[in-house]
Amino acid sequence: MQDNSKLVQPYGTWKSPISGQSMVSSSLRLGQLQIDDSNVFWTEGRPAEKGRTALMKWSVSQESQEISQSDWDVRTRAHEYGGGAFLADQKRHFYIDNRDQNLYEILAEGSRQALTSSQNTRYADFVLDTQKKLLFAVAEDHSNPQAVNNMLVRVALDASGQQHVIAEGHDFYSNPQVSPAGHQLLFLTWDHPNMPWDGSQLWLADLDGAGDLNSLALIAGGDEESIFQPLWDPNGDIYFVSDRNGWWNIYKYSQGQTICVLEKEAEFGLPQWVFGMSTYAVLDSGKLVANYRDRSGSHLIRIDVTNSETHTIELPYSDIAQVQGSGDLIAFMGSSGDRPSEIVALDLRSGNRQVLRQASEIELDPGTISKAELITFEPRTGEATFAWYYAPKNPKYRAPEGEKVPLIVLSHGGPTAYSSGAFNLAIQYWTTRGFAIVDVNYSGSTGFGRDYRRRLNGLWGIRDVEDCVAAAEYLTLKGQVDPGRLIIKGGSAGGYTTLAALTFKDVFKAGASYYGIGDLELLARDTHKFESRYLDRLVGAYPQEKLTYQERSPIHHTDQMDCPVIFLQGLDDPVVPADQAKKMVAALKSKGIPVAYVPFEGESHGFRQARTIVKAIESELYFYTKIFGIEPADSLEAIEIFNL
Repeated sequence: MQDNSKLVQPYGTWKSPISGQSMVSSSLRLGQLQIDDSNVFWTEGRPAEKGRTALMKWSVSQESQEISQSDWDVRTRAHEYGGGAFLADQKRHFYIDNRDQNLYEILAEGSRQALTSSQNTRYADFVLDTQKKLLFAVAEDHSNPQAVNNMLVRVALDASGQQHVIAEGHDFYSNPQVSPAGHQLLFLTWDHPNMPWDGSQLWLADLDGAGDLNSLALIAGGDEESIFQPLWDPNGDIYFVSDRNGWWNIYKYSQGQTICVLEKEAEFGLPQWVFGMSTYAVLDSGKLVANYRDRSGSHLIRIDVTNSETHTIELPYSDIAQVQGSGDLIAFMGSSGDRPSEIVALDLRSGNRQVLRQASEIELDPGTISKAELITFEPRTGEATFAWYYAPKNPKYRAPEGEKVPLIVLSHGGPTAYSSGAFNLAIQYWTTRGFAIVDVNYSGSTGFGRDYRRRLNGLWGIRDVEDCVAAAEYLTLKGQVDPGRLIIKGGSAGGYTTLAALTFKDVFKAGASYYGIGDLELLARDTHKFESRYLDRLVGAYPQEKLTYQERSPIHHTDQMDCPVIFLQGLDDPVVPADQAKKMVAALKSKGIPVAYVPFEGESHGFRQARTIVKAIESELYFYTKIFGIEPADSLEAIEIFNL
């Protein structure tokens, strides 16, 4: 039965309570979490402060407060994507400042002391050794930009600036962890062409009195086994996450023997795009709290390793990340279908749960929020693929009888990433205006086991595209969406999937590329070290497979692209240089196809500044309204659309 109290307005023209400005004015990027002495620490990126990242602290006796200063920016550029930029341990606080990439210790009353003074080194993922008065850290030497050198170093805490390399020779290092007794060090390595989720190694080394390594032993991992987040038990046992059984499960290493703590067709690990990721914590000897992900979402459990008992912690969150714990206190980042991400502290003894920080303070009518619906379809027989569907929703409006909704297909980044179905204000921006969204976990996505993740090997630009097309066709066949208004959008690797779908398939009628890849050869030749061999598995070895790279690069096949595209690009992007977008724009302009190019000064790979985020999404909306003849309820700043 129709609700006659609602205004009848075409899809895409509804007045939304979410503006571009309101979307970012009170929004934060909640990041890395740590617990120290019953205090919870976290980073929060602030678009309203030109993307600056602050370091926050909460304690039972004191409200949340920033312990960094307004001219500090807590961020590392190691691996370009960063993470692991601060440490709170035994009441000492350390961080890396984005402006010079050096290590600092935060002292009393907001002062700080520089521990390093390098002009060419980036640090990350550090751990404190109080006995030796050292920090162990990952270091990335950029003295020669064409031959970046990654290593483990020890840094003196006496302001001397002295540092010594303790391990090098592998392409990448992460997760240094000092043993409870202070005599051993754990760390991870991996080497080209592997990414850490392809194959990595867990090493155990003895530490001498100076903090140098002796008696190095490989205890897990290899070229076909991915290791994630090693941790010590107080009794000296070692925990780590491995995908050796096809799923990222938790294992224990003790006295030369390795056992699976909990075997489950679920993921306790994540693709290590950034440092400082955490899915589980050691509360006490043999006591863990862990987050795992299956098709239904995230779940938090307690694990008693000694007797293999587990207990589910009931929570109102469908997506959980950054799990930390100490004793009876745990902290994590949680979000659900109708709540933004928030930092949560939970007392396991009392069950008391407290929200410490929300990613967004915008207040929405619950009836406005479109909740994700899990859909399953088979682009290929016997191979289920998953996506989250968001229907258009706004309690004030309904569409005219018989009108079908325009659909935006989201292709996430990575491509080894995932979409969780949790609340996302940027998705609600569209659904409240009368667009439908389908967020596709295409082949290659994380969260569905190693085999699902490896479906994309050798087939990037093919299977991901087929899966996004299949999602749109599945919804079209169900009669839910308008086949004449199918849109695809994505950022970075998702931008490549977007451009490939627009080039090689005749399904979508418009697209939006956020710093997307148009030329796979340029990515293979010119990108940063961390991803410089990523495509070996996804496409093939370069230059041996040069023809394959050219065949799958949209820049070489613009003659096949015949629908409008908007390109949104940071001009300081080291991952996908702006020249790629410019070449695609020039090609489309010469063909007479409607195209828009919106560049942003001072932005890198992934937009951080409020003005950029607002301008980008409003430009995207303006583009669609002009392409599809929609009369928007918003007053939008015009952008130049060539050939329109």
